[in-house]
Amino acid sequence: MTSDKKRIYIAYTGGTIGMKKSTNGYIPVEGYITDVLNSMTELNRPEMPEFTISEFSPVLDSSNMSPNDWQNIANDIYKNYDDYDGFVVLHGTDTMAYTASALSFMFDHLNKPVIVTGSQIPLSEIRSDGLHNLLNALYIAANYPISEVGLFFNNRLYRGNRATKADADGFNAFDSPNYPALINAGIQIDMSSTALNAHKEFKNINNSFNVLNITDQPIGVVSLYPGISHLVIKNILAQPVNALIIQSYGVGNAPENKALLNEIKDANDRGILVVNRTQCHRGSVDMAGYATGRALQEAGVLSAYDMTLEACLTKIHHLLSQDLPFDTVRELFSQNLKGEMTTNLP
Repeated sequence: MTSDKKRIYIAYTGGTIGMKKSTNGYIPVEGYITDVLNSMTELNRPEMPEFTISEFSPVLDSSNMSPNDWQNIANDIYKNYDDYDGFVVLHGTDTMAYTASALSFMFDHLNKPVIVTGSQIPLSEIRSDGLHNLLNALYIAANYPISEVGLFFNNRLYRGNRATKADADGFNAFDSPNYPALINAGIQIDMSSTALNAHKEFKNINNSFNVLNITDQPIGVVSLYPGISHLVIKNILAQPVNALIIQSYGVGNAPENKALLNEIKDANDRGILVVNRTQCHRGSVDMAGYATGRALQEAGVLSAYDMTLEACLTKIHHLLSQDLPFDTVRELFSQNLKGEMTTNLP
């Protein structure tokens, strides 16, 4: 007799949720989380899905994550894709939004849920938020087959490439500043059909699931500040970088510094992708609105619209990993590939 229960694959990559105290602070402990989850009655109730947990070796503090680790996670899901109905990735909170964003670009024709989650307090502590986040992630993955990469934390499922870590201490650690949550898990679990249906290009169930490989790319990130010297930009661009993210003021403004603009124009002419995203937590870049923003646009800088830093950086990694012509990279960066940005803003 076969079970009608959904089967969910849990990949434990490391992070606070499975850590224990040591003399040097909290550290990941191999084997601990598998024993804990298999013994938890809450996860084995009749309404919960069957699950298999697989621990990465070594398990990592997410501060040590790199694009190579994004690739390992993607490969692991690809290897197990046909055997499970959904996937939960347990991950540290520090770089969780980077991983969720990267996976969203790496997965091609995804038609099963992949939910990244974790906790602010380890499961080993009495006040841990880990069980709540994991239980909800498992339940949603089994019963709400949203065919994209999501990030679940503190009762909300966000689109993975729209989430950013917003609070270092609180349980409400993540926010989706420019896009509504896909699910709000209160007394009732409410799905936002508007948010889910706003981008459908990656929900084609007729194509087979595939992973687009990602490789480490040298990318510079600089935040503008009053009095910034053009030499700061020059020194970054003198390094072997393939792209530069400029975090500008407001709607995409920068000082009208001729030397600074010349450095940026020269970088663009040399085939270095230069993009402009706002330092503001909410809102979008509109370089046509002010002369200071228009000067960046005329220097060849592309708008990041309302992308998070995490989505912007991982999207650039994704595009530069495909050995595409420079003009094609620029064209694709300005397109909404996986629901990561809003391009039809007024």
